[in-house]
Amino acid sequence: MSELHRITVRPDQCGGRPCLRGMRIRVRDIIDLLTSGASREEILEDYPNLEDEDITAALEYAAKH
Repeated sequence: MSELHRITVRPDQCGGRPCLRGMRIRVRDIIDLLTSGASREEILEDYPNLEDEDITAALEYAAKH
């Protein structure tokens, strides 16, 4: 099942860049953390408001764009 419904794009937030669930956590931030070697567990620990499905959504969004 797609998790893209978790991605929000609002012109008044983060310069209109894609974010996760209306929070000011950009998809790009999550992708950068993953490519730098951070694990899902580390990201979820550092960002307690995120859910595992948010990371999946960021990956899915990046793959499609």
